Amino acid sequence: MGVTIVPQGVVYILDGHNPLFMLIGLVAVVGGALLLIGYLTPFAGVMAALSGISRALAWSSMLAGNLFDTRLTVAFEVAIAIALVFLGPGAFSVDARIFGRREIVIPRSPLPPN
Repeated sequence: MGVTIVPQGVVYILDGHNPLFMLIGLVAVVGGALLLIGYLTPFAGVMAALSGISRALAWSSMLAGNLFDTRLTVAFEVAIAIALVFLGPGAFSVDARIFGRREIVIPRSPLPPN
């Protein structure tokens, strides 16, 4: 028998035994696809962060089968998703093409430096 490698989000969607895992997987795949193309980046980042948090809370205290099933990896995933929510889309994203690029202007301090 051959071994088939399937992305983790797809495994949750294909798992028909638990509707919670199906919902988590669907949110993860949709949020990841939106982040990949850069469309609705703040919304997609929140979806990805909620998916990671709910995936971490749904696990039991079993040992991880591989590196990508550890809680530390999920914590990094959630941290990156939250950072994307606050930083916004990149220059070549769909959001930048539709809504225009954002420029952050840092005002000068009125006080002279010491």
